[in-house]
Amino acid sequence: MDTKKIWNIPNLLSLIRILLIPIFAYCYLTAETAKEYYVAAFIILLSGLTDMADGIIARHFHMITDFGKIIDPIADKLTQGTVAICLSIRIPAMAVLLSIFIIKEFLMMIGGFRLLRGGAKIDGARWFGKVSTVIFYVVMLITIAFPTLDMTVTTVLICISAAFMIFSFVMYLPIYKELKKTTKDKK
Repeated sequence: MDTKKIWNIPNLLSLIRILLIPIFAYCYLTAETAKEYYVAAFIILLSGLTDMADGIIARHFHMITDFGKIIDPIADKLTQGTVAICLSIRIPAMAVLLSIFIIKEFLMMIGGFRLLRGGAKIDGARWFGKVSTVIFYVVMLITIAFPTLDMTVTTVLICISAAFMIFSFVMYLPIYKELKKTTKDKK
């Protein structure tokens, strides 16, 4: 791999997102004042904005690399998983979202590996996956920034994010099925 192509701006933004993960976890788990919660929320906002920026820059300036196709989703899943774990420590309803997240990602990872092993070329995220991610970030930002929010409102927001995760997973199933079928047809 050409190291100049690996260390481009989009890939560096993905690495920055990974570096923000332990900073967020520390800030959120030790937060006691509104200001400290705002700092944790800002870190997640910054992570979400760098996620958007790396994709836009990579596509617009033709900086898409194989390394970027790997590091970007890893940064996404590590960030989302860490946020869900941290919030589930303080908010019991988050355990449901965390469980859905783990099951969905595990099944998609297994399916993706099987497809790759079968010779399929897997494209990036689809619109429904991106919508699910945006909703996740919005719900997490609200939940982090306003820890005294009524638990009913928090639970409803978590349920909305969970519903979009499930919707995204269900929408990916026929795509995986078609990819599996086309790779079998090529053999």
